[in-house]
Amino acid sequence: MKGAAFGIHLRLVGMVLLWGVSWPAARVVAQAMPPLAASAWRFSLAVALLLGWLRWRLGGWPQLSRRQWLGLVAAGAIGVFAYSIFFMLALQRVEASRAAVVVTINPVFTTLLAAWWFKERFNRWVAVGLGLAVVGAATVLTKGAPWKVLAGDIGSGEWLLLGCVASWVAYSLLGRRLMAGIDSLTATTVSASVGCLLLWAAAFAFEGRPRVLGALSGLSGTAWLSLVFLAIGATVLAYAWFNRGIEMLGAGVASSYISLVPVVGVSSSVLLLGERLDASLLVGGVLAIAGVVMANRARQ
Repeated sequence: MKGAAFGIHLRLVGMVLLWGVSWPAARVVAQAMPPLAASAWRFSLAVALLLGWLRWRLGGWPQLSRRQWLGLVAAGAIGVFAYSIFFMLALQRVEASRAAVVVTINPVFTTLLAAWWFKERFNRWVAVGLGLAVVGAATVLTKGAPWKVLAGDIGSGEWLLLGCVASWVAYSLLGRRLMAGIDSLTATTVSASVGCLLLWAAAFAFEGRPRVLGALSGLSGTAWLSLVFLAIGATVLAYAWFNRGIEMLGAGVASSYISLVPVVGVSSSVLLLGERLDASLLVGGVLAIAGVVMANRARQ
């Protein structure tokens, strides 16, 4: 049992690395392609790989109940379609390093709602830690003026990042419900397939068929590499490992690993994209990460 648990935690660390580097990679893609087209092409490649993996692993296609299908459709609409739109649009407006830190508040709301709905552990030190995380994320979001969040005085990119948070929290909690009777690979494959279809429909509707179908032409080598990485690393492997973590460890514990994503995200954005590391990013990032670590230790 201990060996199995160690393996799950190791996969979650891998998820952190993949999602951390996905921020500068997505920034490159968002600057090179229309956002909906980029997401549609990304998930097309990812779904092709996932379907092949699922077929090979199960020796056929999964047999799901109507309730399970409906749940996975909802997961795809929220965790893939909605999140991808917020994600790509935000990265057209906000630096990758700053955006990566904001995701630290994902486990804040996931933990609060998981404690309410699923009776996961919660105490005053968890509350203190989550409070620090919120202050830290708000400091990064507003470039050193966290009180602006209360007044709603933030830009469109920052609002889009908050949309990422809301959709991911909903996906995490919905995933907890879906894990009963559904393996993580099936959940990842079906939800990604649903999200992919919705992304193609939205891309054709809002960006136009010629623009979407021709989006890959003229991409630089860096943009191509970033798109492939987003599909294989940040989608196929990371989503599967995250869903497995929710299945085995619970929504709160699995989501707490996301607090480490900003460390990788900021570091890789500075190294790969040359983004500036200012005081508000450092101070806010330290507060956010320290708060989530405190909350996780208190919960344990």
